[in-house]
Amino acid sequence: MSNALVIIPTYNEKENISEIIPYVFNLERNFDILVVDDNSPDGTAHIVTDLQKKFRDRLHLLNRPEKQGLGKAYIDGFKWALQHQYDYIFEMDADFSHPPKDLIKLLEVLENNEADMSVGSRYLKGKINVVNWDLKRILLSYFASLYVRLITGIPVKDTTAGFVGYKKEVLQNFDFNKIEFVGYAFQIEMKYKAWKKGFKIKEIPIIFTDRTKGKSKMHGGIISEAIWGVLKMRFTKN
Repeated sequence: MSNALVIIPTYNEKENISEIIPYVFNLERNFDILVVDDNSPDGTAHIVTDLQKKFRDRLHLLNRPEKQGLGKAYIDGFKWALQHQYDYIFEMDADFSHPPKDLIKLLEVLENNEADMSVGSRYLKGKINVVNWDLKRILLSYFASLYVRLITGIPVKDTTAGFVGYKKEVLQNFDFNKIEFVGYAFQIEMKYKAWKKGFKIKEIPIIFTDRTKGKSKMHGGIISEAIWGVLKMRFTKN
C-alpha cells in the first residue's frame, strides 16, 4: 500500500480508464488509485473490477448509485482516503488531459514541505499551456481564473485547475458538509477555502491536453455556477 492516493472520478470513461490505470501504476513512484464511478452505463466500473484482479490492494473502486456531480464524487473520495489513512491525496481526470507523469511533481512539492496543496497549472509565467482547445474555450478558462483572482484575492493563477494534490491535514480541516459547489466551482472553492485557512498552495506548470476519447462533461450550468458561486463564496462567511 502506498501513502499516496489518486482519486479518479468517472462517468462513461471506458475508452480511457483501462489505459490510465496501468499508466499510473507504471510510474517511478508508487500511487494507489481510487476510481469513484457514478454508475456509468458504459460499464466503466466493470473494467475497473476486472483490473482489480491484476492490481490487488492498489486499485480501489467506489460505486455511487447515480451521477451527482464532480464535487460530490471527490468529497466521497476524500472521505474514503482519510478513512484509509493516506498521507497525500490527488485529484486527476481519467481522460489524460492531466499528464499522469506529473503526479510525481505534485507529490514531491508536498513531501518536501514546499506547500500543503499542489496545483498542476496551465497558466504560469504568462504562458497558456493548453493543447487542442479552441480559442473560445481557452479564453473562457483563462478569464475565469482571472475573474476569481480579482474577486477573491487568491494568489493562484489557475484557480479552476482540477489536477491537485493535498496533504491529508488540509482535507482534515474541511467540513465537507459546507462545500456548496458540485461542478466547475468546486475546484475554486477548495483552493479558496484552503488558502483562507492558511494553507500554502504552490502551482507547478503542466501541459493540459484535451481529451481524445470519450465525451466532455462541461456544460453551461457548470460555468454559471462558477460565475455566481464565486461572488457568493467571497461575500458569505462559511
